[in-house]
Formats: sequence, C-alpha cells, structure tokens
Amino acid sequence: MTQQCIQCKARYPLTQVLYTCAACNDLLEIISDAPARNDFGGAGVWRYAPLLPADSRRAVTLGEGATGLHRCDRLAAELGLAALHVKNEGENPTGSFKDRGMTVGMTHARTLGVQSVACASTGNTSAALAAYAARAGLRAVVLIPGGKVALGKLAQAIVHNARIVQINGNFDDAMRLVHELSSSNAGVYLLNSINPFRLEGQKTAAFEICEALGDAPETLVLPLGNAGNISAYWKGFREFRAAGLIKRLPRMIGVQAAGAAPIAEFLRGQRTDCRMDDPNTIATAIRIGAPVSWKKALAAIRDSGGDAVTVTDDEILAAQRKLAATEGLFVEPSSAAPIAWLLREKPQIAGPVVAVATGNGLKDPDAVLSAKPVLLQSEATMDGLRRVLEL
Repeated sequence: MTQQCIQCKARYPLTQVLYTCAACNDLLEIISDAPARNDFGGAGVWRYAPLLPADSRRAVTLGEGATGLHRCDRLAAELGLAALHVKNEGENPTGSFKDRGMTVGMTHARTLGVQSVACASTGNTSAALAAYAARAGLRAVVLIPGGKVALGKLAQAIVHNARIVQINGNFDDAMRLVHELSSSNAGVYLLNSINPFRLEGQKTAAFEICEALGDAPETLVLPLGNAGNISAYWKGFREFRAAGLIKRLPRMIGVQAAGAAPIAEFLRGQRTDCRMDDPNTIATAIRIGAPVSWKKALAAIRDSGGDAVTVTDDEILAAQRKLAATEGLFVEPSSAAPIAWLLREKPQIAGPVVAVATGNGLKDPDAVLSAKPVLLQSEATMDGLRRVLEL
C-alpha cells in the first residue's frame, strides 16, 4: 500500500507524515495495489485487516465496528420502499462513526512514534480522539469552535483528559489552526479526516453493509459535513467490487442541512467555490462551511450517479422523532438528515436503501429537549393515573 495524491498521482510511503500532497497540495488517499479476497476473520473494524494500512498486531482498539444494520419495515412501508435499513454507527464505543477511523489513525500514530495527536472538532471527533489517545497513552489536543459544541460530546473529551482549546471562531477556523499546528510540529499528529488513514477505518462500514446484505445496497444515504465519510464509504464499496465480493455499486446521496450546504449548492452552480462563511444548523455535527474533503465527496457523488441534497432543521428534528417513535432508533440530529430527505422526497427506489446514522442521540439531547416536551401530571393515586392515561 502507498499514499497517493488524488490530483497529480504523486506517491509517498505510508511512513511519510503528510496531510496533503507535497507536490500540488491536494488531498491524499491510500492505494492498495492488490485487493484482498475474502480472508477476513474476527469482528469489527480489524476483521478487515488485509485491507487496512496499519499493523493489526499493534491495534489501538476499543471494540469498534460491527454496528447494527437495522431493517426498518414500518418506515419503509410508509416511504414506499421495498427495503430500508439504518446503519446505526451510534453503537460504536464513543457513540459515533468516528471510532472506525480513529482506531486505524491512532494505530498508525503509535507506529510513527508521535507523542501527541490533535484534531479540530464539532464534537464527535474530539470524543473519539480523546478516548483512543487515552487507550494509546498519547496526549490529545482538541480545538473546538466557541460555543457551538454539544455538551454531551464535549463531556467525553473532558473525561478522557484531552487538552481542549476553544477558538474564538467557527469550525473552519479551528481546522485551519490545527492543520498549521501539526504541519509545523513533528510531534503533533493530525487526526482529522484530511488524514487518509482515518478514512481507511471508516470505509469498513461499507464492508459490513455488503456482508450483511450479500451485496451493496442500491442507494446509500448519509449526512454530509466535512465530507470524508461519503468518500470513505464509496472507497469501501469500490474495493469490495474490485475484490469480486459484490456485484454492484450503490448510488451515493449526501444530505446537508440547508443552512450549511456548500457542497449541495456548489454542485447546483449556486456557488463558485465549495465554501460558505457562516454555516448555521441545529445539526452541529454537519455545521461546516469549508469541508476539507469536498473534492473526494464530489468524486463519490458523480462517479456513483448520486447527488448532494438539503433538508431544513425542522425536517431534521421531525425525522429524528419519527425514526425514534417508529423504529426505536434514537440518533443525533445530523444522523436524522438522511431520514428527513427520504420522508420529504419519498424517492422511487426498487432495491434496498441504507441510511447511515452517524451518531447516538444522547450526543445532543438538547436538540430534543429544546422542543419543551409535555410531561403528563397525575396525583399519586390509581384513579388519577387512569384519568391522565385515559384508560
């Protein structure tokens, strides 16, 4: 395996610490020269060690991966879909899909011999970085945008003893600073999704979906924020296809919040570049105006015949409640964005659809509680209880 630039195709050894191409400054990806056949063993992310660019014998792991692919028949019937599954990444150790990438990235960091790892985060990445750094015995540095991180996520970084710096700016400011910090300090290793080793771990969710269904789904719908995850899934599907393990590739649909939709608007010619200066949405995990991996995301969307679409905050919150009340799955607001799009559009899709829920609902309970739920009141008597319940 090697690192390769997505633009000029320059190649670098895995042991060379780079976050962008030294020749043209574009993004890097990991290239496997010989796709592995189905010689996998065990469960979780490291089941797919033959397709990962890190030494599984030194794995920094908390048992990530092997998350549920939940068939949602009642919701499928309402949507007119033959089959709908939700890949619930909130079942990972720190409650989000970030754990998949972090186990591979942190394993590589330990192999490199660095002492500190760093990230910019709206919440989920900070939780995963802090937990896996603690597991590896490394120091964690987290930069967060001021006042815009859900406390349920920040609590995890705090308890795992990360050094947390609140930036007087948005996520994109934090991302710029942490990139500069790691590029100028060899002892600090950057583990945002600009790091291609992160995406290698995240692609394993695509492998799990294929093994569970016996093939790739017809359509995959997932939230779109910093845009690394959609390209990771697409890479996973392509690698399984190249290895002869599946017959088809899915159509990739990335869903953004209407107030933070640089990729969807760029794709439709509404923007001249893939950037918006003041992103705003209740879905904090995808409140990103300058997605680092936008080129990879656009390639996944275009190559798969897919699309980048938007939903409103009201649609997101309604979808969050719908999924929980109908199928028993409580996901954070950003994770409900794919369901929001499906509920609104009711697309005509004949084959199986997989919606990716990237994080647990307990990551951001304030989004639910902000609706001021009505609590029934009763006297401490059976008659009073029956009256309230109308039984």
